Amino acid sequence: MADAATDVKKLTFEHAIEELESIVKRLEDGKVPLEESVAIYERGEALKRRCEELLRTAEARVDKITTDSSGAVTGTTPLDVE
Repeated sequence: MADAATDVKKLTFEHAIEELESIVKRLEDGKVPLEESVAIYERGEALKRRCEELLRTAEARVDKITTDSSGAVTGTTPLDVE
């Protein structure tokens, strides 16, 4: 898991999701003291928001391939993420 001081906004999706999975596992194990549980839960929430932000950004960059009635590719259009 990354150092608790690591700025969540600087993490890649892969690092953020890896740390989030580690936090979830630790919380599910139930062996973390209450104060630490609260602190890592809060970090987990920040990591979740970061992952969602990065996914929205990636989705906005994905192009949808358009085809004509015969199935031939005619171009691309931005993916409608709403």
